[in-house]
Amino acid sequence: MEQTTRKYQARNCSNCPLNGVCHKSKSNRVIEINVNLKKLKHKAHELLNSEQGIERRKQRCRDVEPVFGNIKQNHGFQRFMLRSTKKVQIEWGLLAIAQNIRKKTAH
Repeated sequence: MEQTTRKYQARNCSNCPLNGVCHKSKSNRVIEINVNLKKLKHKAHELLNSEQGIERRKQRCRDVEPVFGNIKQNHGFQRFMLRSTKKVQIEWGLLAIAQNIRKKTAH
């Protein structure tokens, strides 16, 4: 997807009483707005606040969050032992497999 951005630059920040507080640049303040990102955020906001979105968010606390809490609290997982994205993905996969095996054996 092609990104469209708009840049706005203030004409004169030197006399502004907020100069140095609202930005750290030595020149005039520049604001950049990503048009596509703004549209996507608006769409996500609408979806999350629709009736179906609210129902799905309510369901999340029953579906997803208890799994993380169980892995962390009941099984003592605090941090990944390995480094690099690939190794962390493998470690997380093993944790998920162990969780699923525990869940299956409990039933």
